[in-house]
Amino acid sequence: MNIKEKYQIGTKANKAFMEKARNELLSFGHGFVSPGGSAYYLGDDGTPWKDRARETWITSRMAHVYCIGSFLDHPDSLKLAKAAIKGLCTELHDEENGGWYAGLTANGEILPTKQCYAHAFVILAASSGVLARIRDAKLLLKDALEVYDQYFWNEDEGLSCDTWNTEFTKLDDYRGLNANMHTVEAFLAVADVTGDEKYRIRAGRIIDHVLDWAKDNDWRIPEHFYKDWTPDLKCNKDHPDDPFKPYGATPGHGIEWSRLILQWTLSTYQDSTSAQAAPYISAAQALYQRAIADAWNVDGAPGMVYTTDWNGTPVVHDRMHWTLAEAINTSSVFWNITGEECYAKDYASFMQYLDEVVWDHDTGSWFHQLDRSNHVIGTVWPGKSDLYHAVQATLIPFYSPKLSIAAAIKRSKGILS
Repeated sequence: MNIKEKYQIGTKANKAFMEKARNELLSFGHGFVSPGGSAYYLGDDGTPWKDRARETWITSRMAHVYCIGSFLDHPDSLKLAKAAIKGLCTELHDEENGGWYAGLTANGEILPTKQCYAHAFVILAASSGVLARIRDAKLLLKDALEVYDQYFWNEDEGLSCDTWNTEFTKLDDYRGLNANMHTVEAFLAVADVTGDEKYRIRAGRIIDHVLDWAKDNDWRIPEHFYKDWTPDLKCNKDHPDDPFKPYGATPGHGIEWSRLILQWTLSTYQDSTSAQAAPYISAAQALYQRAIADAWNVDGAPGMVYTTDWNGTPVVHDRMHWTLAEAINTSSVFWNITGEECYAKDYASFMQYLDEVVWDHDTGSWFHQLDRSNHVIGTVWPGKSDLYHAVQATLIPFYSPKLSIAAAIKRSKGILS
C-alpha cells in the first residue's frame, strides 16, 4: 500500500486503512460487558478494570458502537449490543425515581446524580438499538425521551440543563454545553430513526445559541455557564484538565460542534449551497478553522492541545484521542461538501498522526491520552475506556453527512427507507 495514498481521503487505500482500524477497535472492546450488562471500563490492553465504576455513559456508547458493528457484520456485535441494552434497561435504570443512575460502583452501589450527559447517550444507544431491532430498544427509547423531556429539556430556553440529584428533586445551578452537544447528536439520531422532526428542530435551537456565544467570543465556544446561561469563563481555572469541565476553550469541541452543525444543516436544508444553509456552513467553517489554528501542531510537536485560554494560548498541552477522532470526522465532512483541497490536506495530516502516534498497533486500539511530547500518560484518561469516538472516526468519512452514522450505515445497506 502506498503510504501517502492510505492517508488520502477518497482513495480505496484510505478506506482499507480505516476498515482495518475499525475491525481492530471492535475486537479490542469485546470484554466490556459485566454480568448485568453495564460496561466495564477497559484497560490499556482491553482487559476490563473491574475495580472501577460501571458508568451509564460508557455503557450507552458501547451499545451504540456494537449496534453499528452488527450492521457491519463484525462477529458477536449484536450479542454485545443486546447485553449493553439490557444493562440500560435493568441495573442502570432507576425504577423508583425514573431515569438512569450515573453508574454503579464496583460493589454495585449507585453513583449519585442524574446527568444530562449520560441521558443523552442513553437516547443515542436506544436509537441505534431500534435500528438493530433489539428487543426492548423501542421501550428504552420511549422512556429515555420521556425522562429527558420532563427533566432536562427546557422548551422556553431551547437548551438543556445539566445535573439533578438522584431523586430528581434538586437541580444543580451549573449549565454546560458538553451535555447539550451530545443532546444535539442524540436528537438528530432520534429524528433520523423515528421521523419525529421535533427533535431536529430542538437541535437547531441549541445550535443557534452556541453560534451566538461563539461569534461573540472570536469563535472560541464558552463551555460553562451559570443557571441564567451567563458564561462562566473562569470555571475550573484551578483544575484546567478536568475530563468533563476543563477550563477555557476546548478546540476538540469546536471541531465536534462544527460537524454537528453541518449534519443539522444538511439534514434540515438538504442543499449546502442554499441561502438558508450558507450562514451555518460559514459558521461551522469558522469554528473549525479557529480550533485548528489554536490547537493543531502549535507547541513544537504534532498533535492537538486539549485546551486553550480565551486568547488561544494553550493551557493543557496533552493530546486526547477523541480530539483527533473529531478532527478526522469534520475535515472529511467538509471535504465531502466542498471538495476543497485544504480539508483533504488536513485529513491526510490527521491520518498520518493517527498511524504514527495515536494508534496502538500492538493492541489494535488508540491511546487515549498523550503528553505534549506524545508520550502515553493517564492523568485524565487512564486506560482506554470505550470505543465511541474512535470507531465513529473510521466510519463518518465514508457515509452521508446528512444522517447520523448508525442511520447512514443502515440506509447504505438499503434497510432504512
